[in-house]
Amino acid sequence: MAKVVRRGVVGVAAVAVLGAVTAFAVGGSGGGVRAEDGELAAGASVSPLDGDSPAVRNLDPALLAALRSAAADARAQGIELRVTSGWRSRGYQQRLLDAAVARYGSLEAARRYVNTPEKSAHVSGKAVDVGPTDADDWLNRRGARYGLCQVYANEMWHFELLTTPGGHCPPQLPDAAG
Repeated sequence: MAKVVRRGVVGVAAVAVLGAVTAFAVGGSGGGVRAEDGELAAGASVSPLDGDSPAVRNLDPALLAALRSAAADARAQGIELRVTSGWRSRGYQQRLLDAAVARYGSLEAARRYVNTPEKSAHVSGKAVDVGPTDADDWLNRRGARYGLCQVYANEMWHFELLTTPGGHCPPQLPDAAG
């Protein structure tokens, strides 16, 4: 069974965007958390070492290795890096998108925060959201050492493997809509 740790606020933006959308999707749909879909309870996180959680276990192996290396180095500096969202099934991604459309009023507005299942790097296991905020900050400053880059300017917690370790991250996109 996956060890889930509840932590404080992951970040104001995370709670306002993905956290609110996730809470709406879980609570609004009448369903509970679907761990097999990669879903974590609202406000929960798991260790990058947690092999039981599909959100971690189904990440791309190269991304997971880079994430685990970064987490070990962060921990040595007193920073606890946690996975707040990792791999997601197509169904879970669609539920997040549907909830975002309901929240923001249109697909266009929702796409600034949640990608479609066809375009989401979470569905392919090539994206990971981390927290808490001090871990986001640590990884934003040091992620390129591991090949990990913040992709979207409006999501300080979303990372993908976009460069070789020690390389340079590409310019950030404004948001998930590009």
